[in-house]
Amino acid sequence: MSLRSTLTRLAITTAAGALITSVTAGPALADDEWDDGGGDPGLGQQDDPGQFADWNQGDGHDNQGRFRGVVTANELLLRSAPNRGSQVIRVAHRGERVSIFCKTSGQSVQGNRTWYLLTDGTWAWGSARYIDTVGTPPRWC
Repeated sequence: MSLRSTLTRLAITTAAGALITSVTAGPALADDEWDDGGGDPGLGQQDDPGQFADWNQGDGHDNQGRFRGVVTANELLLRSAPNRGSQVIRVAHRGERVSIFCKTSGQSVQGNRTWYLLTDGTWAWGSARYIDTVGTPPRWC
């Protein structure tokens, strides 16, 4: 097994453990479809240079060294694993700023196989197809 594969499994196991211990309520109820608002969800959000003005410098990191992103879908289902069949942890909305711990390859969403592990109160996976990043791209898990 490669080091990268081992680290990916470790990150997923750690996220699952953190998720189990941090979730006190049932999962958010939401339709299993991704709502892109009818337009191209990859456009528009990162065009606003002031949207991250209150975050750390423009290097793409927040104060804890996590990477920054913004949700581009009207509603983005954040999940327990990097695939569309896993449990929904919560729903993020368009314009919501998120902290990204790392990225991994998962189920393809409209041709994009990259998923981000988010660390906003709970550990949950979101498809990179619907999260624009600012500055430095997130590291691999």
